[in-house]
Amino acid sequence: MDADVTDSAGTPPEPEDPAGTEQPPPATGTTNSAKNPKNAKNSKRPKSAKSAKNTAAAGGSASDTGPAPETGESAGPAPETEADTASASDLGPAEDTGPVEDPERSEDTAPGPGPGPEPATGNGTAADDTASVTEDAKGRRHWLRWTALGVSVVVLAAAGTGWWFYRKLDGNIQTDTTAAHELDKYEHDRPAAVVHDAQNLLLIGSDSRAGNNSAYGRDDGGSQRSDTTILLHLAADRRSATAVSLPRDLMADIPACGRPDGSSTKAQFAQFNSAFEIGGAACTIRTVEKMTGVRIDHHVVVDFSGFKDMVDAVDGVEVCLKEPVDDRQAHLKLPAGRQTLRGEQALGFVRSRHGFGDGSDTQRMDRQQQFLGSLMKKVQSNGVLLNPARLYPVLDAATKSLTTDPGLNTLGDLYDLVRSMRDIPTENIHFLTVPRQPYVYDGNRDELVQPDADRLFKQVRDDQPIKVAAAADVEKAKEGTKKGDGQDDKPDDPAPSSSPSAPPVYSGTDAASGMCG
Repeated sequence: MDADVTDSAGTPPEPEDPAGTEQPPPATGTTNSAKNPKNAKNSKRPKSAKSAKNTAAAGGSASDTGPAPETGESAGPAPETEADTASASDLGPAEDTGPVEDPERSEDTAPGPGPGPEPATGNGTAADDTASVTEDAKGRRHWLRWTALGVSVVVLAAAGTGWWFYRKLDGNIQTDTTAAHELDKYEHDRPAAVVHDAQNLLLIGSDSRAGNNSAYGRDDGGSQRSDTTILLHLAADRRSATAVSLPRDLMADIPACGRPDGSSTKAQFAQFNSAFEIGGAACTIRTVEKMTGVRIDHHVVVDFSGFKDMVDAVDGVEVCLKEPVDDRQAHLKLPAGRQTLRGEQALGFVRSRHGFGDGSDTQRMDRQQQFLGSLMKKVQSNGVLLNPARLYPVLDAATKSLTTDPGLNTLGDLYDLVRSMRDIPTENIHFLTVPRQPYVYDGNRDELVQPDADRLFKQVRDDQPIKVAAAADVEKAKEGTKKGDGQDDKPDDPAPSSSPSAPPVYSGTDAASGMCG
């Protein structure tokens, strides 16, 4: 008899069951149909897996009715296993159902051979992990957006605050347009600039008693005189600066000047500080230019209140006094020794005449120079320039007290000027008084000592270096020279040099020395 034909799953055809009971196909391993494609082609499809499972439950067996298998086949059908069910499902799916799963198999058990659903990992699925990563990315983007928004707000707030401070400081500065118009009228009489990039500024300390300055004396209709006048020369290379004080009692040639009411004065020989009373800053500038031959590029007028506020803004200036001071006119009473002056005391210190020495204007100017040198040194220090909390009050006080020409009437203009000076070493910032002596016709007035004054003015015009030394050292040098050549005794003669071509040395000080050495 021919061998039984099996189907493609290796299951022999079902024998006829006279009792009407379906027989389940045996689950076998490798069969002839797997080895012989022709047999697999002629085989019939098995009954559904459900029928096979029911038959097996009834105790039926393929070996009870079917023929013996061929050589190489399994001797009898083995009980259906989970692996066999999965294999049959893979090779030929049933008509109505998918692969049969064992309900007792754990969720974490790896699947049997063949493709199947992707196992779960950990406590979630791959979709859960992807969702978690997506949520993290959204969180990071959300955080970055808020950070960027916060930074933008801070930057805008800082820019707005900076702009507000700039506008406030810029608005503090007053512009003297009257002086600019008056100087334009007399441009043909003014000296020409000699050295390019060198600058000459005239600093005028007003003694007006109007407004906030009424506490320092009677206001006689708003008239004012220049209490202090300093010609400040900035070298072209900005490696040195020289401040030359011009005594207020100095007798000088004052040109014809225009008055605020439109009238004009006649040229006159009078006390220097009266020029400011006659025609304001323009008349003072023209008087200085006529006296020195130096072209004035800019001018700045400072009042009493502004000076006090600047000293307070840097927490005062240290001074050293050999003797106590009591000057009721200057509202000043100080003990001897080292001390820090602020506000009213500082102003009284630089204005006092009768509380120090012989009460001369010469000693007062020397004291002013020393005090200004100490003030400038403190402003240049890192404690002020690099500390916005301390720098702003200084700038606010300075700009409130200033009246300038149109060339310096903005904060940007003043900043450029100060920036050009910030790298000047304090030992190269010199203070001195123009050589002068008591006026021959009035001992209470001064006159220039010639040719020494003209020599100093020429050095300023030509941007030549100027040397200063302590007054005592200059006097000693002069005494030694007088013994050798019989030189006339003039109180403000510059100290002689070792050779005729060497520049003279003037009595003065520098910002590095300070008032306490």
